[in-house]
Amino acid sequence: MANNKSELKIKAIENGTVIDHITANKTLHILKILGLPDNETKNITVAMNVSSKELGRKDILKIENRELGHEELNQVALIAPEATINIIRDFKPIKKNKIVLPKKITSIIKCTNPKCITNYENEPITTIFNVVTENPPVVRCHYCEKLIKTEDIYKQFE
Repeated sequence: MANNKSELKIKAIENGTVIDHITANKTLHILKILGLPDNETKNITVAMNVSSKELGRKDILKIENRELGHEELNQVALIAPEATINIIRDFKPIKKNKIVLPKKITSIIKCTNPKCITNYENEPITTIFNVVTENPPVVRCHYCEKLIKTEDIYKQFE
């Protein structure tokens, strides 16, 4: 019997964004944050829990024909602080950057303090969080100063 090796290859994208080094099993959170899949974005490729020399296990997300904007990258940084972003044009990476969590996060998550002013229906206040630590991400509510830990951030995207 011959020793046949099977290899799964993920098709290269012509144009778009590749997010690599995503914390293992967090890609579905990122898809939810980005509102994907949607009617306009075609060909989204997800590789989950794959081997990585650097991280042990990681996820990879390829979004064809869409370059993520600054605000979207801030959202991704909250879930995957180790991620790298590759902008692809004509099948070649033209820009590769490590994701950077901004010092301030707005409108992405909610405060877990039920008494925080941002959680009152009568008060249309945008949530603002100051980043305390980047990896793992921990943020502090600008209004009530409640610390929101990484696991509480992840729960909001489940």
